[in-house]
Amino acid sequence: MWDIALIGVVPERCGVQHVKPRDKYSRYGYACPGSAVQQMIEEVIPMPDDQTSRPQADGSMPGISRREVLMGLGASAALGFSGTVSSAMPGHDHSKHAPRHGDLLDAVNGCVSKGQNCIAHCLVSFREGDLALADCASKVHEMQAICTAFSYLLASNSGYLAEYYPVCEAVCRDCARECRKHDEHHECRACAEACEAVVDAIKLTFAA
Repeated sequence: MWDIALIGVVPERCGVQHVKPRDKYSRYGYACPGSAVQQMIEEVIPMPDDQTSRPQADGSMPGISRREVLMGLGASAALGFSGTVSSAMPGHDHSKHAPRHGDLLDAVNGCVSKGQNCIAHCLVSFREGDLALADCASKVHEMQAICTAFSYLLASNSGYLAEYYPVCEAVCRDCARECRKHDEHHECRACAEACEAVVDAIKLTFAA
């Protein structure tokens, strides 16, 4: 690997020290002290930095300057790196990664969200000494565990959806039934409606 790090590349990777302005490498970027490239520039191309490739009076060419060498090395390295990255990262069709059952996934995620609100409401009641919502909180807790797992399966287009959806349907039905006993509580009613929406979406998605 070349011991030249172009501007924009972290120089610490090869112990590079920045050269003071107007030094013979500073205009090109960074150079590793004592490196093979530095030695090559010193020994193989002993010429001032500002020497150009203009013809001499006798028509001969003086060669190339250090500036041209470094620019050529940098361009070659950049082209090689871009080619490697392009070959290692071919294009992908991410449209195939979308969930096949997006409506059902939205319903399940909505049910999890409403369940969180319902449990938070139940906990407030518990702190006040009211345990009337204990069974409701228990059913919602079960529903959240099942719906969260089902959400992951739906999002990844899992091959286990057919085996799992009956469990989710049964749990959501039981949770809705329990929450409906407390319709006077907004959070419980909203959770019941969300569970019923999941049951309907499952029936629609997996209808025989």
